[in-house]
Amino acid sequence: MAAIPPVCDFGWKAPDFTLPATDGKRYCLADIRGPKGTLIMFICNHCPYVLAVMDRIVRDARDLQDLGIGVAAISANDATAYPQDSFENMQKMAAEQGFAFPYLYDESQEVARAYDAICTPDFFGFNADDELQYRGRLDESRKQAAPADVRRDLYEAMKQVAETGQGPRDQIASMGCSIKWKAA
Repeated sequence: MAAIPPVCDFGWKAPDFTLPATDGKRYCLADIRGPKGTLIMFICNHCPYVLAVMDRIVRDARDLQDLGIGVAAISANDATAYPQDSFENMQKMAAEQGFAFPYLYDESQEVARAYDAICTPDFFGFNADDELQYRGRLDESRKQAAPADVRRDLYEAMKQVAETGQGPRDQIASMGCSIKWKAA
């Protein structure tokens, strides 16, 4: 089922976390933070919205890291109900896609709840003071990738954050598969 997150709550502070990553390490927010800002992406292995733009996510993450933005991806889906999203499959995806950023596993789903993550992909762009400045889409892609020459919304927004500390006031929400929450 498609889900759409709310608009950006400018200035909202990034919650800290400590999570295991596919590279065998554990990361907290301070480990991810870049000198010009931080991008936290909620993704998963099986969502068609994520898979359609995985190459663009990898490209934009690398380009943003070059601008001083720290980047991490988090998978919080219930891997019991969705075995494609297991930690082992996360490790395979990170290797196959050449992730240059940590891919973190939120098995308890506490971090996803703290961030109020709604869908995959869900992008949270923070400035150097950990203040939310972007909660929008990657680009106009949906379940299929948009043409290669579309505006890179996420990249352009985070580039502005890196340069000014402020995100654009006009943002278009991301859309994707709902987070697969564990039964209460």
